[in-house]
Amino acid sequence: MLEIVRMQRHGCRPSDHPLLGRRELLQVGGLGLFGTGLGDLLRMESQAAETPSRGTAKSVVFIFQAGGPSQHETFDPKPEAPDSIRGEYGTTATRVPGVRFCEHLPRLAARQDRFSIVRTMHHIAGRQFRNEHSSCQYLLHSGTTALPPGDSNATISKPRSGRFEWPSLASLIAYAAPPEENVGLPSVIEIPRTKLMRYPGRGPGLLGPRYARWGVDLAPKCNSPDAGGSCPNCYSHDDPNDPARAPGPGPKAWWDNSSCRDPAFHLPRIESDGGLSIPRLQNRRALLTGLETLRRHSETAAGEARLAAWDAWRQQALRLLLTARSGQDNPFDLTRETDSIRDQYGREEWGQGFLVARRLVEAGVRMVQINLRGWDTHQNAFRDLKGKLLPSIDHCLSGFLDDLEDRGLLDDTLVVMCGEMGRTPKISPISANGKNASGEKFTPGRHHWGDVFPCFLAGGGIQPGRIVGRSDAHGGVPTGEAYTPSDLAATIFHALGIRADANFYDEAGRPYHVYRGRPITPLL
Repeated sequence: MLEIVRMQRHGCRPSDHPLLGRRELLQVGGLGLFGTGLGDLLRMESQAAETPSRGTAKSVVFIFQAGGPSQHETFDPKPEAPDSIRGEYGTTATRVPGVRFCEHLPRLAARQDRFSIVRTMHHIAGRQFRNEHSSCQYLLHSGTTALPPGDSNATISKPRSGRFEWPSLASLIAYAAPPEENVGLPSVIEIPRTKLMRYPGRGPGLLGPRYARWGVDLAPKCNSPDAGGSCPNCYSHDDPNDPARAPGPGPKAWWDNSSCRDPAFHLPRIESDGGLSIPRLQNRRALLTGLETLRRHSETAAGEARLAAWDAWRQQALRLLLTARSGQDNPFDLTRETDSIRDQYGREEWGQGFLVARRLVEAGVRMVQINLRGWDTHQNAFRDLKGKLLPSIDHCLSGFLDDLEDRGLLDDTLVVMCGEMGRTPKISPISANGKNASGEKFTPGRHHWGDVFPCFLAGGGIQPGRIVGRSDAHGGVPTGEAYTPSDLAATIFHALGIRADANFYDEAGRPYHVYRGRPITPLL
C-alpha cells in the first residue's frame, strides 16, 4: 500500500508498473548514447526472440504540424454548416466514395485509398489544458492524457526539479526499438533542432538524457527578419500584432520569403567542426562505449552547463558519423537524388525535408520527426492556408507517399501526421478593426481547440482508405468513438512490433509499462 501511495504521489498509476522480480532486476544494464547500452541490447534481443512482431513497420515518420491545423480546412470539412462555421473553401471528392477533403488538397484526395484519417483525436485533460499549445504539445509528444502533477500550461515548458515526466514517444521508440547494429545512426532524428522547435513533451523524461532525440539543422539560418530557426523551417507567422515590427510597407506573407523559396535550395554538407578526440567510428558498439565515457565526463559539470556540453558532444559525434559516410551513404546528401525525385517532393523547404526523411528511413533510422511550423492560424488563416500551408503539404506528402510506394518502403514505414490540437468551429470575427503597423488589414482565422482534431496515418500495416470517427455538424466535438494521444502512441507501438506487455526501466532500474493507451483498432 505504501508503494502505491508513493507512485501516485509521483504521478504514475499502479498499472504503469509491472511486477519486477530478481531476474528482471539483474537484466537492467547500462544505457548508451544512442538509446541502447550493451545490457539493453541483450535484453531487447531476448525479448524479441520470445514474442513475434505485432506489426510490419520498421520505421515511423512523425510529421508534426506545430500550432494545430484546422479540421475544417483539411480532412473534415463541413460544407453544409453556416458561413460562420464552413469557411471560405469548397471541397473535393476523394478516391473513397462519399469522403471529401478541402479543395486545396487535390493530390491527397486522389490518393486517399493509400492512407486513413482519424477525425476524432481529442484531449481529455482539464478544460484549462485542452486549448493551449504547451500543454497539448506535452500530451501529444508524450502520448499521455494528463500533465505531470503540479504542472500547468504556464509551467510545463520550463525545467522543474522533481517533475515526474513521462518519456516522449520518440524516447520510448529509441528504447524499445533500437536500430539494427550496422546502422551506425541514432534511433530517432528530429529535423530541425532549432530552439524554437523544443516543444514540451519531447524529452526522455523517466528514461534520462541517454534517450534524448538527436536534432539536426538542415541548413544555415536564412536572411529573413522573421526567421525562427534554420531552413527548411525558418519561417514564422506574419503577425500584424507584433509590436516590434517596424512601420513601413507591409511585410510580405511569410510564405513569400524569397530567401527560403529559392529554386536552387539545397542542404549543406555536414562536416566535422573538431573538438572531439574520438576517431571516426563506424562500429556502433565501439561508438557507444566511447561516447559513454564522454557522458560520464560531462556529469562532472553542473546543471544546464552539463546538459549543454552533453548536447554539444552528441551533435559533434553525429557529424563525425555522417562525415564517415560518403556520397549515397550520407542520408543528408541530396546531390545523389535525381532532379525528377527532388521535383516530386517539391523544390522548397518542406519537400526537401521530407526527402531527407525518406533517406534516413532507408539508412535504418527508427523514427524521424519533421517539424512544420505555421499552423497556428488565428488570423490571415485563409490567405496563409491557400497560399502556403495546404499546397505545400499536399505536394510534398503526396510525393513522399508515391516515392515510398515506388521503392517498396510503404509497408515498412508508418507515416503519421497531426498537430497538437484543432481549431475552433466558429471563425473569429477579428477583421473589423484588425490592422498592422502599416495599416494592412488582416483577416479572420480560427483559435485553439483541443476537443477534436484530425490525424493522418499511412503505411506500416495501417489499413488504408478508412475514415475513423465522426464529429458533429459543426466539427466541434466527437459524436462517437474518440481517441487520445495515448491511443495514437499505442497504435505506433503496435505498428513497430512493440509488445503490449513491454516494459521500460528508469535510471534507477524501476520498471514501467510502455503502453498507456490502446491501439486504434479500426486502423489495424
